[in-house]
Parts: sequence; structure tokens; C-alpha cells
Amino acid sequence: MKILLSPAKKMNADVDFLEPRRLPALLERTEQLMRYLQNLPYEELKKLLGCNDAIARLNFDRYRKMQLRRNLTPALLSYEGIQYQYMAPHLFTEPQYAYLEARVRILSGFYGVLRPFDGVVPYRLEMQAKMKTSFCKNLYDFWGGSLFDQLEESNGTIVNLASQEYAKAVLPYVPQAVRVVTPVFGELCEGKIKEKGVYVKMARGEMVRYMAEHAITCPENIRPFRRLGYRYCAERSNDSVFVFLR
Repeated sequence: MKILLSPAKKMNADVDFLEPRRLPALLERTEQLMRYLQNLPYEELKKLLGCNDAIARLNFDRYRKMQLRRNLTPALLSYEGIQYQYMAPHLFTEPQYAYLEARVRILSGFYGVLRPFDGVVPYRLEMQAKMKTSFCKNLYDFWGGSLFDQLEESNGTIVNLASQEYAKAVLPYVPQAVRVVTPVFGELCEGKIKEKGVYVKMARGEMVRYMAEHAITCPENIRPFRRLGYRYCAERSNDSVFVFLR
């Protein structure tokens, strides 16, 4: 069983807490992206990243100085978004880290797919960035089926906790032999399920922590999850979508 996660836009560099265990599996392809981004003029990079001047300048400087094999942070500890704050990866035990390393895969526009202890540097490049180049029409085209191949889950199960932006970089390549379960975290509003972005991110982080704490290897065992006010709703769930309502 593999657990898919999205990355976060905000990142840090922490080379002291825990050391990375290996380099990302698709690093050579990341180097190709890096060379392209390093050669972009500032205004073109800003437009590609779709951000303000402060963030664009930060990442323009990052790409100019970037080294992908030195001063690395484990991916799980590098991302700082809401999902990762609620996951609280600095507080995991060694057995929980081992569980995550075996099962969690973080999808990335820049690195493709990451294991929790792959060494990374701070970057900004969303999967849906409009990056049309001589070697790809966008990042979904660039990565193709290579992200699913790295999951090594040809006949098992995927628990999809990634956003739609990132999940669609993998799900089109999943064969029928692989079961995909997508937890949905929402609220009932006039009989319809409404997902609220911040709460969804919080719940995804809590769900990863819950799975690690209970060493879950079967998706059915996430149904007792009861954090942040969420409860499993059997009437609105099926074999591929597990609905949690608050």
C-alpha cells in the first residue's frame, strides 16, 4: 500500500535535525528542469510561478544558486504547509518514520515523486504550472507515467491523499489491478458534501499521522479515524471513496 501526498509551497532547509537517506529517484530529470528554470529571465520565471515579486525574487535567486546534491533536507521535514503542520513529522518515532518511508510518496512538479527521506532543496514549481518547452508541453507531459512507475505498486492499493492537481499526474496511469481509495473530508450543506480547503489540508495531515501511529496497511482500517471532528460516513462512501464528515 502506498499513500500519495501533495507537496507544500512553503519550504525550509533543515540540515541538522535528521539526515536524508538517499537522493530522489528521478533526480536526473529534475536537473533538466533546473537547467531550464535557471535560464529563464526574471519576468518569465515570475509569470511561470504565478506569484508576487517577493516570492519570485526568492526563487529566482534559489534557482541561480541551486545545487541538488548538497545541503539537503529530508523531503518530509522540508515542507511547511498546513498539511505538514498537522502531520507534525518532527514528532514521529523511529518505527513511524520507517512506516512512512516504506509507504508515503510525495508528488512534486520539480522532483516528480519523493520518498520521505529523499534529500531536497527548497524550490517552487507547481505541477499545473504552464511550462511549455522544447521538451514538454506541460509538467504532466514531462513526467508522464514515470511517477506511477516509482510507486512500485502494480497490484496493490493506493490511498490518495493528494490534491486533484497532483493526483492527476498519477491516477491516469494506474492499472485496474491497483485499488485506489480517496478519502474525502467535508461538511454537509443542503444535502451536498462541501470540502473546505484549509480543513481538508488539516485532515490529510492528521490522517497521515493516524496511519503512521496505527501502522495501517489496509485502507478499511482508516475508517475509525476521528480527529478534527470528522467521522466516517458509510452511507456516502463506497469501495473507492471514503467520506468523512464533520
